[in-house]
Amino acid sequence: MLYHLLYPLHTSFSAFNVFRYITFRTIYASLTALLICLLLGPWVIRKLTEHKICQYVRDDGPPTHTSKTGTPTMGGVLILFAIVTATLLWADLTNFFSWMVLLVTISYGIIGLLDDYLMQVKKRSSGLRGRSKLLMQVAIGLLVGGLLYARPDFDTHVSVPFLKEVNPDLGWGYILFATLVIVGTSNAVNLTDGLDGLAIGPVTVAAATYVILSYVAGHVTIAKYLQIRYVAGSGELAVFCGAIVGAGMGFLWYNTYPAQVFMGDVGSLPLGGALGAVAVMTKHELLLVLVGGIFVIEALSVIFQVGFFKVTNGRRIFRMAPIHHHFELKGWPEPKVIVRFWIIAIILGLLAVSTLKLR
Repeated sequence: MLYHLLYPLHTSFSAFNVFRYITFRTIYASLTALLICLLLGPWVIRKLTEHKICQYVRDDGPPTHTSKTGTPTMGGVLILFAIVTATLLWADLTNFFSWMVLLVTISYGIIGLLDDYLMQVKKRSSGLRGRSKLLMQVAIGLLVGGLLYARPDFDTHVSVPFLKEVNPDLGWGYILFATLVIVGTSNAVNLTDGLDGLAIGPVTVAAATYVILSYVAGHVTIAKYLQIRYVAGSGELAVFCGAIVGAGMGFLWYNTYPAQVFMGDVGSLPLGGALGAVAVMTKHELLLVLVGGIFVIEALSVIFQVGFFKVTNGRRIFRMAPIHHHFELKGWPEPKVIVRFWIIAIILGLLAVSTLKLR
């Protein structure tokens, strides 16, 4: 919005020329989202507390988590408001990709909101049925994948990190692939959201990584130099990713240990879906496995634990899944688990950026 209102003034006042630069708008989208979270955080926490929208901790979890009962949840509404507002203010609203990521973010946010509402307000212990939730996620993923496939300039090849000559063309199958990436990432982030600040930290790191990846993918000269696939218009996604970074830092101010508020599914589902959508639109889909390595590990720990449990009639690989609970039960204090996972997320982000030169 500000881009459309203020950039045209550059013909009269040269200072407004800065609004044409994606880097400038990315920085201020991040700062805007950060400021929104910092300013509205106390009010949101107070309102959630007043309406008794508080976390219920199951008895079968780590015993140290019982003290978290009563902590306000559904704080993800604050994250979503900050991201959407900052994006609308600073992004080029004529850009197709900007609206696609907002579609994923808002629609997945509605799914998470409905799930949290049924669980926290209506006191339905399981919230949305797992199958219903998954079907809605898949439907949105197919819609986004179909809209991308329908664009004549969108490439259905998949880039394989480190192997510049390997670019399989999935054709219409790319719709299914895009859906898998978006839905898989959404649920992987959801599984990671189990400790104070554990999910929002790696999400912020991943978003910061995709700020860089989006920018270079949308810059024809840099993309050609780095021998990566150029996607016209995808550079604008850097503004959206910047908004995630700012909102993530702002929310972490209140979500860091000991948390004053939890994000709930209304935060984790759309954040994961948004990262998956950005990965698809920038043609760095498989690189998301490295960028979001923490989420991959968390998801795989659950899959392996459940599979091993069924095959061996009750035996376990980990003391508890997702894997962050395993380390808690081994005696690691919660802050140690969180910070060490953050460190790993930063390392993975740096490695992902390094692949731009390893072709």
